[in-house]
Amino acid sequence: MKTTIIKNIIFPVAVITSTSISSCNKILDEKSDQSLVVPDAVADYQALLDNTNTMNENSATWDEASADNFYLPYSKYNNLTVQSQDAYLWIPVVYNGPFNDWASLYNVVYYCNLALEGVGKISQTNLNSDNWNNVKGSALFFRAQSFLHTSFIFCKAYDSATAGSDYGIALRLSSDFNQPSKRANLEDTYKQIIGDLKTAISLLPVNPVTAYHPSRPAAYALLARTYLSMRDYKDAGNYADSCLKLKNDLMDYNTLSLSSLTPFKQLNPEVIFQRVANSYSFAAIAPTSVRVDTTLYNSYDNNDLRKSAYYYPLSPGYIFKGTYNGNLSSLFTGIATDEVYLMRAECYAREGQPQQAMDDLNTLLKTRWRTGTFVPMVATNSTDALNIILTERRKELVFRCLRWMDIKRLNKEGANISLTRLINSKSYMLPPNDNRFALPLPTDIVNISGMPQNPE
Repeated sequence: MKTTIIKNIIFPVAVITSTSISSCNKILDEKSDQSLVVPDAVADYQALLDNTNTMNENSATWDEASADNFYLPYSKYNNLTVQSQDAYLWIPVVYNGPFNDWASLYNVVYYCNLALEGVGKISQTNLNSDNWNNVKGSALFFRAQSFLHTSFIFCKAYDSATAGSDYGIALRLSSDFNQPSKRANLEDTYKQIIGDLKTAISLLPVNPVTAYHPSRPAAYALLARTYLSMRDYKDAGNYADSCLKLKNDLMDYNTLSLSSLTPFKQLNPEVIFQRVANSYSFAAIAPTSVRVDTTLYNSYDNNDLRKSAYYYPLSPGYIFKGTYNGNLSSLFTGIATDEVYLMRAECYAREGQPQQAMDDLNTLLKTRWRTGTFVPMVATNSTDALNIILTERRKELVFRCLRWMDIKRLNKEGANISLTRLINSKSYMLPPNDNRFALPLPTDIVNISGMPQNPE
């Protein structure tokens, strides 16, 4: 597929998600050579999904910017825009324009819908079957991933008792941006995500050409993450297990150059699906600006190699360098096997199987500790195992855009996690289950679509 095709498709995507109706109409009125802008073969739609800048490297991060993995020194906070300062302090942000998390997530959805509609018009044959399946399966995976991340940021934690009335997201299932956006409830939102992923599983290959491409293990893992956020631990554990049966590689941190500012390579053996954030809607989360939460840093044993693999001293405090993307300025937000081991371990503990839970945890941790120093952890019962596993999940999956949803789902179970920011001797607090855990939608999207805004 020619670059001109991709460019002509990209332009309206950024516009439709965040600018005015008049701008959209202007695009619709423009005449163009349709032979240049309309893909017409399976390979064209694959090329559309291969646009890594949009599909893999523009991850949303407002959830991470709102979580408790870091703090900002006052000098850094003082240099932020008012929007970023408000976001850091959980003050409801009024924001517009094309560069925000909502826009980047729905750009991906738009590409997916184009691919699904296009490949659906092409007959599947013996010659194109594998490629046809890959396009459809990949588009469904990417769409589900964007829907899920949108839900993590802009919705409350899933609760089966209230999901039918809680606000979900806009389930855009068509590339026709003249169709009005409506906000689904959270139950229907999750049904769509799960349906997309279950269909994708049967279509995707076990071994993709590259981890930039979705795969069957990635779809299993994303389903496990979905069910975990719903607190459906039986299904989360089953899908985590299905993933690990196909992909279970772990790196031995003893073999890495831990003193390096980039100890982890891009597409390292643990990466199941590659996704990163290279830019940040709210600058509060830029890795070289923030400092790691002091309590979190001090929770690592000195023989725990993550302490030196993940963090680097930079006064005042430490910065995070442990991204699985091999680049200090970007955050890995994809899927890796360490997360899947931790999901399965947590689900074993919650399902009353503490020994299996600790076996999974120790399989992971022995690759993280200095050779000869690791003593396998032991739990006396399922509750003990769960507490140990959740502590290690906090320490292992830092800065991966998972902590915000973890706080929300665990507070639903009485974890009572409250967040505090301290700025110039003044304290700001976000108490458990506060409405502000569902971050505000862009103002222009609300004004154009009429969708309800999240309550403050």
